[in-house]
Amino acid sequence: MTAVLEARGLVFAYPDGPVVLDGADLAVDPGRRLAVLGPNGGGKTTLFRLLLGLLAPAAGEVLLDGEPVRRTRRGLVRLRESAQLVLQDPDDQLFSADVAQDVSFGPLNLGLDGAEVDARVHDALAAVGIADLADRPTHRLSFGQRKRVAIAGALAVRPRVLVLDEPTAGLDPAGVEELVVVLEDLQRAGTAVVLSTHDVDLAHRWADDVAVVARGRVRRGPAAEILGDAALLADARLGPAWAPAVARLLALVGLPGTTPATAAELHEVLSGLAARETPAGG
Repeated sequence: MTAVLEARGLVFAYPDGPVVLDGADLAVDPGRRLAVLGPNGGGKTTLFRLLLGLLAPAAGEVLLDGEPVRRTRRGLVRLRESAQLVLQDPDDQLFSADVAQDVSFGPLNLGLDGAEVDARVHDALAAVGIADLADRPTHRLSFGQRKRVAIAGALAVRPRVLVLDEPTAGLDPAGVEELVVVLEDLQRAGTAVVLSTHDVDLAHRWADDVAVVARGRVRRGPAAEILGDAALLADARLGPAWAPAVARLLALVGLPGTTPATAAELHEVLSGLAARETPAGG
């Protein structure tokens, strides 16, 4: 399978700063969910900006559908038609008077006609569950709503890859769950979704693949493999996901192979265990 978006051997350092990435590789496969983990300042945001052509690497290359992306106007436009970045803080991305106007920015810059722009704005807002907010001034939205508007603005371009930098930052638990539902719907519709997070448990229950950024390099693989590598996580200053730890404990009481990914699944497993251990009529 050819990756839709790929980084090969990226090297990058900010002026007068240390090397942030030193030979970083990352492949984004079509229609997959990829979580990128790493410590603060470890290079996750830099990696995303390099992937989207917002920064130029000192060495290495970015590929789209297996072909190197040229840093020409045409090459970067082609890249951004295929992949869109949603920033961590929506206020860094929203600048128009109302929601619909903000979401229309990308399609208008593609040179689309008014009817097509309107259709894309409607579809994007519906995809994130805020079609009723189209005429709302952006400054009157909650933080979570502004996050959704920022995502809708990226979706209106209809990218094949949606990259989100710390999308759950600043959200309460209910907001995180609502966002996860939105991202799962997008992935089911065929969009590859990439997000960075410090939440190892979110990565475990959501991602197909996980990448860990540490010491300037990236290691990527199936979620179970990467999140099961305690040494790798420790090197990135990350704790283990609770689900594999619970699975090991469940194996000790005779339930091998059981790995609950959510609190609800854990409750179901423990309820079943309690029922099995309770004598009939007891």
